[in-house]
Amino acid sequence: MNPLKILYICTHNRCRSILSEAITNQYKANIDAGNGSALVETKSAGSAPAGEVHPLTLLYLTKAGYSTQGLSSNSWDDKEYMAGFEPDVLITVCDNAAGESCPIWLGELPTLIKLHWGLADPSKNTHNNLQTKNNFEQAIAAIEHRVEQLIQVAKLPESERKPALLNLVDK
Repeated sequence: MNPLKILYICTHNRCRSILSEAITNQYKANIDAGNGSALVETKSAGSAPAGEVHPLTLLYLTKAGYSTQGLSSNSWDDKEYMAGFEPDVLITVCDNAAGESCPIWLGELPTLIKLHWGLADPSKNTHNNLQTKNNFEQAIAAIEHRVEQLIQVAKLPESERKPALLNLVDK
């Protein structure tokens, strides 16, 4: 069975999409017990990448037990970064990205499924340390919950994945 390939999109690709990429790729249940390979493979990108991952994103991923090695802010038009990666699913994680036109090359993928998660940005309003901590913990918990659902979909036969993914929109 082929892994489910997901591209997470956020305008600046420095917080929510990075959180989603790291958590999905490293989530404990994302391993096929039969052959040891990943059930879901992800990348993240943005239309106007910041060029660096937000330092608080790195801090709270580490605190939650996720590695930050290799994470970077990338453009969805970066041919080298996106080389050979053809997503089955595009998930926008911020409202700005949901309203943007997708990269032209994604139009060449007729079976691409587009979903929107609309996560609040935990890196905004970081003047109160306790509130910032709570914001990141809530975002990470929400992503982990959704990743669990994606992994269940990835375990389905490929012919059953699309309806199952579209069913996730309402959850």
